[in-house]
Amino acid sequence: MRRILGVLIVPVLVGLLGLTAPTYADPPPLPTSPFGEPTGANDWSCRPTAKRPTPVIIVHGTFGDRKSLLDDLSSAMVAEGYCVFSLDYGNRGTGDIVASARQLKKFVGKVRRATGAAKVSMVGHSQGGMMPRYYIKFLGGRKVVDDLVGLSPSNHGTTIVGDPGNPLTGPLLGGLCPACQQQAAGSPFLTRLNAGDETPGRVRYTQITTRYDEVVVPYTSAYLADGPRTTNVTVQDLCPADLAEHVFIPMSRTAIAVTLNALGRRGPADPAFRPRCSPL
Repeated sequence: MRRILGVLIVPVLVGLLGLTAPTYADPPPLPTSPFGEPTGANDWSCRPTAKRPTPVIIVHGTFGDRKSLLDDLSSAMVAEGYCVFSLDYGNRGTGDIVASARQLKKFVGKVRRATGAAKVSMVGHSQGGMMPRYYIKFLGGRKVVDDLVGLSPSNHGTTIVGDPGNPLTGPLLGGLCPACQQQAAGSPFLTRLNAGDETPGRVRYTQITTRYDEVVVPYTSAYLADGPRTTNVTVQDLCPADLAEHVFIPMSRTAIAVTLNALGRRGPADPAFRPRCSPL
């Protein structure tokens, strides 16, 4: 069923949005969630504490928004004492990723001014785990990002997009979702992003993946180069009964536990950390 869900994601979105032709000069603006903020997030009166000095920014994925799928993740971090913030960017993450990274940079400045924090950490889903790396590498983010935790991040892209002969993943998706084409494995964008040092600065990088990922394919493409500031982990290696796939990994208790471990220590998530296991 998870494989089927992945195959259906794009056509369902196309149908919901009423998109029938691959020839838009500019992608139409997409609505964001009318349901407000993720649980406990975007409290601009929140002030970091000595125990939790670094605010956390949640970065949604392609076709997502600041709230969708993110309530469990947000509430878990708030319960641990973090100031948590979440943004909308890039026309539901479909726009050019470079422009989205600039929006993220602006939002980071807003959070730092509001909280007085010197640095922020980020927890991103899918594109939201990869796009901050552009900000870190090319837009000065390495100076102000403490941790970057990616939940099924599209770090090296996916093989399910980019085929020009496929009307859903070729001209249609390229015209309506530039970010989708940029996340194709081997795209010029990803080639530039991953050239040289994949983990620049003193940022701590944690990648949390799932074997059932039907969007970032293969799921190991989410991993970053090994190093002292990098941890790559797959939830089923920790909790075999965790059935989370790409869409629902932000709600996985395993993934949330690893995220909290990463945020709460010096360095990325502890490779030896073993969370209490339960199904999604």
